[in-house]
Amino acid sequence: MQTQSDAQAEKETGRLEAFSDGVFAIAITLLVLELKVPSIPPAGATSAALGEALLGLWPSYFALVTSFFTILIMWMHHHAILRNVHRTDSRLHFCNGCLLLLITFVPYPTSVLAAYLHTPAAKMAAAFYAGTFVLVAMCFSLFIYGAFRPHLLSRNASARFIETTHRNYRLGPPLYLLAMLAAFIDARLCLGICTALWIYWAAVIRS
Repeated sequence: MQTQSDAQAEKETGRLEAFSDGVFAIAITLLVLELKVPSIPPAGATSAALGEALLGLWPSYFALVTSFFTILIMWMHHHAILRNVHRTDSRLHFCNGCLLLLITFVPYPTSVLAAYLHTPAAKMAAAFYAGTFVLVAMCFSLFIYGAFRPHLLSRNASARFIETTHRNYRLGPPLYLLAMLAAFIDARLCLGICTALWIYWAAVIRS
């Protein structure tokens, strides 16, 4: 039978997850606000002109898809991590808060990237975008170290999952830093690395 203290600990973890889920959901929703209706003078508003204008928004589509899947996959990892955690404390809440701060910031570099990807400022826009994920990856590592402390883990926590998660997330900051530096060579190279990374994070998700 579950004790009163166990029930209280579970309730605290549930509140942490519910709050985090809401922040992730809002951040993902804000991404779509970057998509703007093309502005075409009424005299030239033909189907061909509208089609060309819609195609011209491809940087916004690319930025939306990349950021959407990155945030989605982070949410999935966040959920998998907290499945192994039974208790919470102020340190974990603080680590989680730092991560959520960066998650809510993601729509901004996404909008900058979409606005400048097809301009001479593309390299700086891509560097700013990848640099944001350097900080996100660092905060995710902070969150993992905060969550995977022995006194917070559930009795059936997977030691293999914990070890694998620590190993995988050590790769995040240096690889996103590589993407940021690559932006100054070619913005497309930077974004290719960022895309490859969210595919990698999707492949290594374990519950």
